[in-house]
Amino acid sequence: MKIKTIASGSKGNCTIVLCNETNLIIDMGISFLTLKKTLEENSLSFEDFSGILVTHCHKDHTKGLATLLNKTKLNVYIPEGMYESLKEFIPYPKCIFIEDQFNINDVEIELIHTSHDAPSSVGYIMSQEEKSLVYVTDTGYINRKYLEKMKNKDCYLIESNHDEVMLMDGPYPRFLKERVISDSGHLSNKTTSSYLNKIIGPKTKTIILAHLSETNNTKEKAMEAIQELNLSKEIKVYIADQYVEGPMIEV
Repeated sequence: MKIKTIASGSKGNCTIVLCNETNLIIDMGISFLTLKKTLEENSLSFEDFSGILVTHCHKDHTKGLATLLNKTKLNVYIPEGMYESLKEFIPYPKCIFIEDQFNINDVEIELIHTSHDAPSSVGYIMSQEEKSLVYVTDTGYINRKYLEKMKNKDCYLIESNHDEVMLMDGPYPRFLKERVISDSGHLSNKTTSSYLNKIIGPKTKTIILAHLSETNNTKEKAMEAIQELNLSKEIKVYIADQYVEGPMIEV
């Protein structure tokens, strides 16, 4: 299993996960040409992919979706409750409605129902052979029942959106600050660090901090919060960037 972030942040999100012959795109908040170029640079094409997963309907996760579906034969895997918010992007025949647990070929996927101001927003726990990946962004909190399911995975891609002091002292209007810190907003560095402290285990080798705010966070502050956990030296921590692709990481 391999994972590569192509873009991560409020201007656009897209990640690819490669699992032997089952390759998946998570979110399509970038242009079709940007994704096509990245795939070609990694000796991949859209024909190599088994489908698209969408976390929720916000445009930074979906704005390239209509073009992608128009130009490829790929289908979209979403909870049925998400369809109404995405029907302008997704032709109905290209939808595959998913349950809380499902498979795409030999990849087992379990949904994490996230708390965000978007219908049926989700994250994913993905397993293939002996490898496992947790992918969760755009949520105000993580329900404790999912924390138990998320324990001791090989790789975590998790939102670390804002520094709480920077947010509250920053330029956002009050209503927007309240949205970000609400239970249907985004995870702070501090909260993400607290969650990771509860779920990382002996198998964990990789953490990717994602969806950092350009206004209310810095890479340094996100990393500082994680370093307070005194992680094992075997665990590598990466920060997904809005403008620069991440490396291809072996999970």
